[in-house]
Amino acid sequence: MSGSDTTGRDPEGGSGGAASRVPLQVALNGGREAAEGAAVPMSPQDLARSAVASVAAGAREVLVHPRSPCGRESLSPRVVGPLLEALRGAGVSVPLSVPAAVAAEPDPAARQARVRSWEVLPDRGVVRFTDPGAEELGLALLARGVAVDAVVPLGGTAGPEPLGRFLAWAGPDHGRVRLAVELSEADPALVAGLCWLPPVEVVLFGREAAAWPVLRLAARCGAGARIGVGDVLVLPDGRPARSNADLVAAAVAEVEASRAARVAGAARATVGSR
Repeated sequence: MSGSDTTGRDPEGGSGGAASRVPLQVALNGGREAAEGAAVPMSPQDLARSAVASVAAGAREVLVHPRSPCGRESLSPRVVGPLLEALRGAGVSVPLSVPAAVAAEPDPAARQARVRSWEVLPDRGVVRFTDPGAEELGLALLARGVAVDAVVPLGGTAGPEPLGRFLAWAGPDHGRVRLAVELSEADPALVAGLCWLPPVEVVLFGREAAAWPVLRLAARCGAGARIGVGDVLVLPDGRPARSNADLVAAAVAEVEASRAARVAGAARATVGSR
């Protein structure tokens, strides 16, 4: 799904079944704390093991929040670099994303300085367009050769300002900018208007109760999707997830079920029109 296509096409690419038809990103840790359960990986070694298992289960991208030894989110090159190297050293070859977030560095100018100081670069940097200085931060990432995921919330209490900021910015290189839409609920009306966006790829995701319904909506739309303990700690049936790989495997099954239902529906419509 790009900004010009919300009709439910199946993007192809990668290798490996349903996860290749709907690009699936795993959110390894997010803002979770260790106290939230054993499924939350914290150390670089645990994150690397979780990433490897998630990719084996069907994830095609990895989103990771770097943390200092005391558990605080950090954009320091002394934290970001070793974590990325640990993931690559463990054999994770899919794209790696790192959020350049307020939680890691509240000051906009300092966030840009941190990005410019990175010695080991992620494939993508995540920028929330609710944050001050998002536009400048996105340009700083692009200048380093890092692609940008522009996060825009829709629904709930989210107003139109973040999407308006993204549209006004739009990025100088659509090929290296992607829109990550955080939905408060799986309402097709929230994404129907995305067809008039610039020609950028779109990822849909939700958190907690919205995570699984939004993933199914993404599968129906042919958009990129996201799952992982950074977003939700339970499986579709409400059971606690044992790991990120557990969530990814369930997501692949959900995506495949959505695709099969869509194909069956199209076949019935074709027969009915004869």
